[in-house]
Amino acid sequence: MGEVAATMKIMPESVDTDLDAIKAKIVEVLPEGSELYGSEIEPVAFGLKALKVVILVGDLEGGTEPVEEAINNIDGVESLQVVELGRPV
Repeated sequence: MGEVAATMKIMPESVDTDLDAIKAKIVEVLPEGSELYGSEIEPVAFGLKALKVVILVGDLEGGTEPVEEAINNIDGVESLQVVELGRPV
């Protein structure tokens, strides 16, 4: 089984949302076999920032759906978009 690196852009509910707290919660809720590979905070507009994370997932059927569902259920997460899929470097 190989791994896939999924880059996800996570938008918070407001400019006041603590992105570091969301990142910490992501580590807690990731399904078994997935791991946080990297992250960065990216300015969007008018003080709003997005959290970009790279998560390694197995290349099994279902792909990133369990990870997306887990992250979308975190308090403070408005939306999530998978922006890139590829093999880890």
